Amino acid sequence: MTAVSVNPETIEAAVSAALGDRIRRLSTRLGEVTVVVAASDYLASAALLRDAPGCRFEQLVDLCGVDYAEYKDGAYDGPRYAVVCHLLSVSLNQRVRLKVFAPDDDFPVVASVNTVWSSANWFEREAFDLFGVVFEGHDDLRRILTDYGFIGHPFRKDFPTSGHVEMRYDPEQKRVIYQPVSIEPRDITPRIIREDQYGGLR
Repeated sequence: MTAVSVNPETIEAAVSAALGDRIRRLSTRLGEVTVVVAASDYLASAALLRDAPGCRFEQLVDLCGVDYAEYKDGAYDGPRYAVVCHLLSVSLNQRVRLKVFAPDDDFPVVASVNTVWSSANWFEREAFDLFGVVFEGHDDLRRILTDYGFIGHPFRKDFPTSGHVEMRYDPEQKRVIYQPVSIEPRDITPRIIREDQYGGLR
C-alpha cells in the first residue's frame, strides 16, 4: 500500500504551527513549500522541523549554498549568500525546503545543522568549499572537493572562470608546483558562416 502525498496547504499549516514567529517567509510554488528563517533562528527551526508532530522531517536529503550576486540581472537587493536545505519526512510522506540567508556578505556565517541531521556534514563542507559559507559549530569544516591549497571559492559569481592558479609537474623539482594562470581570458564570439546551397538547400 502506497502512502498518499500530503498537499502543500497541510505542510504550510504544520510548518506555521511549528515555527510560528520564526518564519520570515512561507510560500508554495510548483507544489513545493519553502520556508525562510533568520540566521539567528536557523538551528532552532531545524530542530523544530525535525521534531514537531505535524512536520517530522527526519531526513536532510540535500544542503547547498546559493550566491545571489547577479540574481535578476543585478536588480536583486538583499543578502548575497543563502543556504538551502531540502528536508524529507518519511513517516508523513512530505517535503519542505528550509532557507536561510547569511547576514554578512563579506563573511557569510550560519549555524551548522550537523547536530540535527548528521547527513549535513559533507554537504556543509561542500558549501564551505565552493561558496565560502562558514558553518558555526561544525567540528570538521575543511575543503572537500578542491585542494587544500586552493585559493578562493569557485562557485561564487565573481570567481574567474579560469581560476587563480594552475598546477603542473616540474621535472627539475620532481614535484607538482602551483603557478599563476597562464591562460589569458578572452570573449569568444561564434562566427556564423552562411553558404548558398548548403546541404542542397536553395
